[in-house]
Amino acid sequence: MSGGGTHAFVTLVTNADYAMGAKALCRSIRRTGTAADIVVLHTPAVAMDALAPLSAFDVRLVETDLLPLSDAFNERHARRNVHAAAPFTKGRKPAFHSPLDNFCKLRLWQLTDYERCIFIDADALVLKNIDRFFAYPEFSAAPNVYESLADFHRLNSGVFVAKPSDETFRAMLQRLDGTDAFWPRTDQSFLQAFFPDWHGLPVTMNMLQYVWFALPALWDWPSIGVLHYQYEKPWETDHPKAETLKPLIDLWHAFHDGADIPDIASLPHPLSSERDG
Repeated sequence: MSGGGTHAFVTLVTNADYAMGAKALCRSIRRTGTAADIVVLHTPAVAMDALAPLSAFDVRLVETDLLPLSDAFNERHARRNVHAAAPFTKGRKPAFHSPLDNFCKLRLWQLTDYERCIFIDADALVLKNIDRFFAYPEFSAAPNVYESLADFHRLNSGVFVAKPSDETFRAMLQRLDGTDAFWPRTDQSFLQAFFPDWHGLPVTMNMLQYVWFALPALWDWPSIGVLHYQYEKPWETDHPKAETLKPLIDLWHAFHDGADIPDIASLPHPLSSERDG
């Protein structure tokens, strides 16, 4: 099945949890009125029953295998080894998260029937039309800002703009699985190394949920293009930050459940209680 246009929003589903995320994401993309395709890359482990709800949003499903990587590479990047070498100290990654799955994002470069793609992680929402970012060059991503200004030097691969190319994909595979190669932040470390002169998207194109409580002065609902639920996921039942992030979690559930979406500009600001006081 081929796409109907030259631009596509692309996401990745590697398990049933991210299929839930993709349902909310795809609804949010369609709600912006975009004419671009929506492509859902999914691994064979994802049951079709989990993907079935996505048909309501006219998506293109593309099954994709894990990358052809060496056994040694896979062992180095197994969950236990990645998290031991680069432990998450600021938040909690859910049990269904597998670091090796992240590298499947590189399959986007094989979607060569599109001139330009915007990749968005399945644990995100698009809150307004962002089609103008298809005009951004490869490789464009937002900085990984959620705790301090020091975060600006690292990219976050939850949202990026790319130009599919078989040549680029082959070059990536060769670089990715080099001798003793280890990418501590998986695809993010790799993409930053592969595109060292990456172009910056606005922080608002990948607003990480921790900004809500760590850098609240950066939060401005009307300017947010993509809201990204990094670390804990809004559908988790044992969410350790559920109370702190309640307005964001409630918004995600509205998109997922098909409820009426509130006026984004009217949502509470994280500093509103301080202002009121």
